[in-house]
Amino acid sequence: MKTLYFDCFSGVSGDMVIGALIDAGADPVKLVEELKKLNIEDEYELKWKKVNKNGITSTKFDVLLANHDHGHTHSHAQDHEHGHTHSHAHDHEHGHSHSHEHTHDHEHTHSHAHDHDHGHTHSHAHDHDHEHTHSHAHDHEHEHSHTHTHNHEHSHTHGHDHEHTHDHHHDHRSYKDIVRLIEEADFPQQVKDTALKIFKKIGEAEGLIHGVPLEKVHFHEVGAVDSIIDIIGTAILIHQLEVSVIKSSPIPVGTGKIRIDHGIYPVPAPATLEILKGIPIEHSEVRFELTTPTGAAIIAVLAEEFTSIPSMKVNSIGYGAGTKTFKDRPNVVRVIIGE
Repeated sequence: MKTLYFDCFSGVSGDMVIGALIDAGADPVKLVEELKKLNIEDEYELKWKKVNKNGITSTKFDVLLANHDHGHTHSHAQDHEHGHTHSHAHDHEHGHSHSHEHTHDHEHTHSHAHDHDHGHTHSHAHDHDHEHTHSHAHDHEHEHSHTHTHNHEHSHTHGHDHEHTHDHHHDHRSYKDIVRLIEEADFPQQVKDTALKIFKKIGEAEGLIHGVPLEKVHFHEVGAVDSIIDIIGTAILIHQLEVSVIKSSPIPVGTGKIRIDHGIYPVPAPATLEILKGIPIEHSEVRFELTTPTGAAIIAVLAEEFTSIPSMKVNSIGYGAGTKTFKDRPNVVRVIIGE
């Protein structure tokens, strides 16, 4: 019986989960093809690459949103290491990249891209950018693989994830819109069921916090294309890996405060805490949102048990990187798969 264990020692977010599953052996190219069944591929491009987080080589997964109105690519991270970019949009990449994370990365990224970042990347790993752009549309780029983005970064940080809210409205779909999107896509039923459960978990929490019935929930976190990709992508990869049993460590949530559209909120964010009700959370001194609503919902729905690493014969291990780099710990989630 194939067991998957989420070792969330530095928290968890949607992009970290997908990065870890790819790192553990899931096929990202098949993921790209499966996600086309949603028929929203003109709204995003996917990128994954190897990064070094405090000495641990891990996979960083990013969803880059295409905004046709402004000709901007909204990048939700600033790790530009050697990775693969699957562009599904009319990406006018000579526009401005509005990155919603001030990540002060401790990696000397020797980028072949012209990145004018207001967040400086200080690297312990000399990562050379060898990005492969696999374009599925009309990419108006100034080069074959090196993106000329001018990053004017806004710190609307909602954690490691792509879940932070921002002022550039792509498609903030309602909960009902997303249910319809999933049900109409030609996914295996198991993928649909998993994705719907995760979205329902977030929708119910957000509805409770904001005093809105589930069917009327309409908000940035679930509506954002990147969250749709993170959640449905996770369901696709879990199905692809043919996992039978899923377990997890307790979930560290971090401490401090975060700024979102509604103002300054405590960490964990109210929705995250609501999602984690009944699940063991772990104290952490890190003043950052270690676990996001999407990350919390993925674990809450998938994990059957919260425990230390279970007895198993380990077959594969994967590390998924968060955007933030901490001084004293690798910001990764670890996936262990075995029998």
